[in-house]
Amino acid sequence: MTDRELLELAAKAAGLELWTHADGGFYLPDPMRNWNPLTDDGDALRLAVTLNLAVQTLPGRDKPASEAWHNDKYARERWCDNYNDPFVATRRAIVRAAAAIEQGK
Repeated sequence: MTDRELLELAAKAAGLELWTHADGGFYLPDPMRNWNPLTDDGDALRLAVTLNLAVQTLPGRDKPASEAWHNDKYARERWCDNYNDPFVATRRAIVRAAAAIEQGK
């Protein structure tokens, strides 16, 4: 699934109306501001809270990861697959879990 598809599903799960910039990015019409929880910590946190997601980081020696879940909808992102950045992995886990919620409806 592409990042664009993930973002569209995540927004739909959260009940957000998204508009598209000419450059392909997303923004919220009211209040008008860019929206991308894959790159913005605040957008990711608001998405997690809106959907009542549990979020956990799992720092380990071999394969540290971040997880996000709601009931049976679950996503895990290994840090090493995300530039060894726990913030990137956590945001991606949140968006993937949100998309899974929408797909499961």
